[in-house]
Amino acid sequence: MSEPLDVWFKSEVVVHEDALTRYLSRCWPNPEDIHDLRQETYIRAYESARKHIPTSARPFIFSIARNLMADRIRKQRIVAIDSVGDLEALNVLVDDLSPEQRTLAHQELRQLAEAFDELPETRRQVVWMRRVDEISQREVAARLGLSEKTVEKHIMKAMRQLTDAVFGKAIAIVTKPAPEERNEHGKQQAD
Repeated sequence: MSEPLDVWFKSEVVVHEDALTRYLSRCWPNPEDIHDLRQETYIRAYESARKHIPTSARPFIFSIARNLMADRIRKQRIVAIDSVGDLEALNVLVDDLSPEQRTLAHQELRQLAEAFDELPETRRQVVWMRRVDEISQREVAARLGLSEKTVEKHIMKAMRQLTDAVFGKAIAIVTKPAPEERNEHGKQQAD
C-alpha cells in the first residue's frame, strides 16, 4: 500500500462516509445492503485511485456508488420500478455530469415514459396502482376485478416491457418468457 494513496483515502474519501451512507440509504431499497454497497464503493475508489488520484473525491465516490447501484440493478433479471428508490436522489451529481451524460439521462427517462404510455391500459393501471400509489396487490385485484395472480402477471410483463424499452433487448434475451407466455408450439405469444 502506498503512503500518499492511504493519506488521500483517509483525508478525502472516508470523511464523506456519513453523506455516502445517507445517499445509499435514500437510493437503495434494501437497507441490509447499504454497508456492502459502501464498502464496495470504497474498494472501487481505492483501486481506481491507484492508477490516478482524482482531483475531487466527493463526486468521484458518489459516481462510483451510483454506478455500483446501476450495475446491481442491471444484474437483476427484471428491474422493478421501486428498486431505484428516490429517482431525484440519483441526480445528486447533476452539476458534475457532462452535457452528454445529462442528455443520455433525459433520453432514458423519456424512453421510460414513452414505454409506460405504450403499456396496455390494464397493465398500466396495475403498475401505477402498485408502484406509484403503493396499493397492495390484493387491493389492486379487488379494484380492477382481477385475481391476484393476474395482477402479478401484469406487473411481471410490464417490468419486462419497460426494461426492454430502457435497457434494450439484451436483457430480454436473458429473461426467457414464462411458460404461460408461450403457445402450444413453444413460441412466445404476443401481448
